[in-house]
Amino acid sequence: QVQLVESGGGLVQSGGSLRLSCAASGFRLDGYAIGWFRQAPGKEREGVSCISSGDGSAVYEDSVKGRFTIARDNVNDTVYLQMNSLKLEDTAVYYCATEFQATCGLAHLLYGMAYSGKGTLVTVSS
Repeated sequence: QVQLVESGGGLVQSGGSLRLSCAASGFRLDGYAIGWFRQAPGKEREGVSCISSGDGSAVYEDSVKGRFTIARDNVNDTVYLQMNSLKLEDTAVYYCATEFQATCGLAHLLYGMAYSGKGTLVTVSS
């Protein structure tokens, strides 16, 4: 069974940091582009970042540039989202996702990826 599992969410104060992890069962992440998406209460899901396989090139949504970093650990077959300088508006359920394609770009952040996990909740408090 193909499954994505997110972890690392929690409660953090504004200005703090969290690192989210995305792991997979049933397939390996290292052959595919992986994206992070989030959905805040009452809002639509939006793309945050994605990273391609191979060269590991990444793209970011404008509001997280300079604060969030996506990275791969191919040894542990995990994709991370390091989130620094967190803001109240970063509060959301965060999902990792894939289209089972090797590369990704801004279009994937805009239009989404088909297969995602159940998400992990990030709550930023003042």
